[in-house]
Amino acid sequence: MVVPSPTPLSTEKVRAVDLPIIDLSAQRSEVSKLIVKACDKFGFLKVINHGVPNHIIAKLEHEGLSFFAKPVPEKLRAGPANPFGYGCKTIGLNGDMGELEYLTLNTNPLSIAERSKTISDDPSKFSSIVSDYIEAVRGLGCELLDLMAEGLLVTDTSVFSRLIRDVDGDSVLRLNHYPPVQVDCKDMDTSHPHDNRNKVGFGEHSDPQILTLLRSNDVGGLQISIEDGVWIPVTPDPNAFCVNVGDMLQAMTNGRFVSVRHRALTNSCKSRMSVAFFGAPSLQTRIIAPPELVTPNRLSLYRPFTWAEYKKASYSLRLGDSRLELFRKCIED
Repeated sequence: MVVPSPTPLSTEKVRAVDLPIIDLSAQRSEVSKLIVKACDKFGFLKVINHGVPNHIIAKLEHEGLSFFAKPVPEKLRAGPANPFGYGCKTIGLNGDMGELEYLTLNTNPLSIAERSKTISDDPSKFSSIVSDYIEAVRGLGCELLDLMAEGLLVTDTSVFSRLIRDVDGDSVLRLNHYPPVQVDCKDMDTSHPHDNRNKVGFGEHSDPQILTLLRSNDVGGLQISIEDGVWIPVTPDPNAFCVNVGDMLQAMTNGRFVSVRHRALTNSCKSRMSVAFFGAPSLQTRIIAPPELVTPNRLSLYRPFTWAEYKKASYSLRLGDSRLELFRKCIED
């Protein structure tokens, strides 16, 4: 079961940090440097002026909220999540639990069209809105990955982005809904996301894919950790996308970028909905760092592996387990 660490939430260390916010409309060379700096330090950043049209975002968020507002029996028609479809509280296949309900979709248009029949009263409309959102956000993800390659001085600047452009890619769209904890809110500061009556909605973990692009409504809850036992709250921003490095990108940058560990808390009085695009390659893609990132002073940290191998390992472990260490080279290698 996903639970917070043995230390109660009320006594955990929470540190306020000004997390990087990067304006993508600024000079490209400067933007690429800032992105690399943020990924080096935090494995996380926010981007504004990102180019994803507001109407595309608003339509998807409306569809998500409409689905989660349905009676439970109607939502259950779209489940169980195995791994795609509707799920409630259960996370994965190994006993992890959270205080949320969710809808997980494969980004393949045919899969979305088929799944929409159990999700929406207007499947064609739902499918079109989801596909438009995925296309726009995938484009943003590709642009960010190109900027990272440029900032890392990698000659083949599409070395990362082509992996999520692949028509056979294994990317995922996930909508998470965190209902409010049922408490009396009159005596609370509802702006404080770390009240001890909040619960862990989605436990501590890193994302196994390449890159995650996340939006949420204007309700706090997301936290990242770059130091054991210390959590940094992420202030919600309706104008920004949150971007975090996944395990595959850590491996492909030879450990230069770190796949950030994060979690989501429920809000005591308000519901929170987030939409996450997880950019992933095709199953048989071989994960290996480009030659510019492997040097005599920074030897290769990970053995080559496929996304299918890594995904299989991820599915066999608990949510908070460290997966990438299984693919680290031995010292003698």
